[in-house]
Amino acid sequence: MVRGKTQMKRIENATSRQVTFSKRRSGLLKKAFELSVLCDAEVALIVISPRGKLYEFASGTGSVQKTIERYRTYTKDNVSSKTAQQDIEQVKADAQGLAKKLEALEAYKRKLLGEKLEECSIEELHSLEVKLEKSLHCIRGRKTQLLEEQVNKLKEKEMTLRKNNEDLREKCKNQPPLTLTPARPVITVEDDRPEQNDDDRMDVETDLYLGLPGRDHRRNKVAEVRSG
Repeated sequence: MVRGKTQMKRIENATSRQVTFSKRRSGLLKKAFELSVLCDAEVALIVISPRGKLYEFASGTGSVQKTIERYRTYTKDNVSSKTAQQDIEQVKADAQGLAKKLEALEAYKRKLLGEKLEECSIEELHSLEVKLEKSLHCIRGRKTQLLEEQVNKLKEKEMTLRKNNEDLREKCKNQPPLTLTPARPVITVEDDRPEQNDDDRMDVETDLYLGLPGRDHRRNKVAEVRSG
């Protein structure tokens, strides 16, 4: 009698399900053992029954825990390597995208400067013209604003200077006029010091005249006085 293919679905009968579990578990453990012996492979098998009972198998002198730790280490390293490789690929893709965007911006900049216009269509040229007119309007508006601010500052400075000038004029009006005092003549008095050299002579201007009034004597406005 030919055995039919077993349909892969849950066995509804609890007894049949338990019998099938026991048979299949034994066969799975046998296959794991054969694989470890024939191929010298490290095999760890864990089976938990529907009732929560644990069955495990570890090849050689190892343990299931040791194999699990080895699996975790391998998985961690492999995931890290894959993650790093994915990050590198992502960075390369981003760099290529940025390079394309930069190239497009450079081409657009050249068009705005009036270069490389041979490849532009009428629609593109019209769009460039409109954008340039808008930019020029904004630039002129900003320039006008700055000029108005400068004019206002100069007007404020002018008003401040005028006010300071008026204050100074008021202060000058309230002050009394200055009077100049004539310089007094210098008179040298002889003392009893010993005779000095000719270099120590002093010339003094006075209003004294030599001779009697009414006579033609020589008038000297400068009298030489020797000290000592």
